[in-house]
Amino acid sequence: METTSQKTLKWIMRAGYGARGAIYVIVGVLALWAAIGTGQAEGTQDALVQLRGAPLGRLALWIIGLGLFAYLFWRAVAGICDVEDEGTDFSAFVSRTLCVTTGLIHGAIGVSVIGLALGVGGSGEGAQGWTQTVLELPMGRMIVAIGAAVLAMAGLYYGRKGWLGTYKDHLAASKLTTRTDPVLKAGLIIYGALLVLVAASYGFAAFHGDAAHAGGLGAALTELRGMIFGRLLLGGAALGLLAFAIYNFVEAACRVVPKISGPDVETLAARLKSAG
Repeated sequence: METTSQKTLKWIMRAGYGARGAIYVIVGVLALWAAIGTGQAEGTQDALVQLRGAPLGRLALWIIGLGLFAYLFWRAVAGICDVEDEGTDFSAFVSRTLCVTTGLIHGAIGVSVIGLALGVGGSGEGAQGWTQTVLELPMGRMIVAIGAAVLAMAGLYYGRKGWLGTYKDHLAASKLTTRTDPVLKAGLIIYGALLVLVAASYGFAAFHGDAAHAGGLGAALTELRGMIFGRLLLGGAALGLLAFAIYNFVEAACRVVPKISGPDVETLAARLKSAG
């Protein structure tokens, strides 16, 4: 029997994944439009700036921003209190640390989103601006390099999660999770690869001491479009981001939290194993 606090935590988790999914729907749609038309691929910040100008856009920004704070809370609790029963060995420590780290990253995005809802901020220097600020600090290049390494680890984490299918251990078995499984896998792998590209740009910025090398998700998508077969690559990345959005929505609906859900819930991994 779930307690009230456990039920509340699960709803906070659902709100968090739902908000994250909403962001990547917007980014993915804009990237797909850029691949097939004349639009510009945008990162999260610029995509949300566009949302602000839409009907009910500010209300949507408030909902997404608060949802991202919910995601931060969920990931912090999951990492610190180990409600997902990761354990205490080294691999579990890394996983739980990355869990908190991704929560902090999305919490920072949440602050930006609320700022946009309040009419503060907009399109601008973005990644290069704050990277330059950090580079000017004592040991700034090392700080940026550490940030790049953490982001790369997060990208590898998501890619590995998709490639090995470990996400199936945390999804309840259902028609939804079974049918969308290939989409979830592709979304995680492509999202992880894009994070590694972004991390590489910060790594170059740290190595050269020049913020001009730094770029966020929008810059990574734009770089893909400039390559040979760039529209195909950008289109694939866009579909991957939309797949990652679907992954988040499925997580919101079907995620199993071991220390809350109990041992009797059949996971997608267990069903596929028994079927195979």
